[in-house]
Amino acid sequence: MSEASFEVAARSITALIGPNGAGKTTVFDLVSGFLAPDRGSILFDGRPITGHSPERIAGAGLVRTFQLTRLFPTLSVMENMLVGAAAHPGERLLSLVLTAPRSWRREREARDQARDLLATFGLDSHAGSLAGALSGGQRKLLELARALMSRPRLLLLDEPMAGVNPTMGLRLLEHIERVRADEGVTILFVEHDLEVVMRHAEHVIVMAGGTVIADGDPAMIQNDPRVLEAYMGTGTAPDRRPARNRADG
Repeated sequence: MSEASFEVAARSITALIGPNGAGKTTVFDLVSGFLAPDRGSILFDGRPITGHSPERIAGAGLVRTFQLTRLFPTLSVMENMLVGAAAHPGERLLSLVLTAPRSWRREREARDQARDLLATFGLDSHAGSLAGALSGGQRKLLELARALMSRPRLLLLDEPMAGVNPTMGLRLLEHIERVRADEGVTILFVEHDLEVVMRHAEHVIVMAGGTVIADGDPAMIQNDPRVLEAYMGTGTAPDRRPARNRADG
């Protein structure tokens, strides 16, 4: 990856797209602290976060989800939500479920917040169920709900529609738009389904070969010859049919 530079406007819903291997997930890994850049800088709300740990970045209000959901399948849905309350990106285990007496008040507050979010996402009836028993679409909803437990200001969604049936996908998109409208959360998402991008993104950033080749509104992007060349190599329009299970490098 080289010279990949772009900005995301506050309170926007922005899509990051490009052919397989373009570097989209690598960008997410760099921005969220799971990879360290060799050079360059990453700013969040005007402040440098280059090289910071995922925990520190999440604590600052920048939270991500993953292409493949990272839940704790042998813990309950509620316990998974409480992991998010610790503003934790998902690599260490519970600091709230196994709590010290001085944290009981915080745990009660976190449980109340979790119940509200689970009800919003239609998962309240599953609070006591194991996360591993949920369907793929329900797991996506749970991961999004868990991400909101830390009250993020910027939410990175890596292929939120991957492996989700159309009905559940619509619910997920509705929730994403509601999160922006109600909470003022800025959304940056990677998505291969260009129908979703064109209908739901306000701004689109296109990558190819590890760099940004186009940046603009959806109407402009879908007719940009650089984008057509990157997708097809022939100057024809990119495939707008769903392609939800491809891996990105």
